[in-house]
Amino acid sequence: MKKYKVAIVTVSDKGSKGQREDMSGKIIKEMLTNWAEVVYYSIVPDEKDLIKKELITQSDKVDLILTNGGTGLYPRDVTPDATLEVIDREIPGIAEAMRIEGLKKTKHAMLSRAVAGIRGKTLIINLPGSPKAVKESLEVILEALPHAIDKIKGDPSDCA
Repeated sequence: MKKYKVAIVTVSDKGSKGQREDMSGKIIKEMLTNWAEVVYYSIVPDEKDLIKKELITQSDKVDLILTNGGTGLYPRDVTPDATLEVIDREIPGIAEAMRIEGLKKTKHAMLSRAVAGIRGKTLIINLPGSPKAVKESLEVILEALPHAIDKIKGDPSDCA
């Protein structure tokens, strides 16, 4: 049995209209198969209110929400803004780790506005939109996610 429940929310104007296949969402699902179950998946346009609604609704149902897309500098990239409006506490180290590792591959990684944080008992993390960047970013943080989720849920054991 999978221990954790995950929601994947892809943020893409083209994807929400069926004009682009969501390869990033598929990569996320594949990378989680060993320890988590994806119980919810959606594609929403780059609209802050719609993103916020998804994050709020799913945070009552899952342990982890992974968004992908909308983290850059384009005017419609509002995923981090929506996330910051719904989280209770930010976890800057997660996004920092993704950016640090990304900088080893491209200087464009410094342009990511991705954030991570906690809403209630749910961890929310913004991932980039491109399949390659999603894979690289998730590889950096994947090992720490079960521990983070356990701590958010109140696990009293010592951190090793």
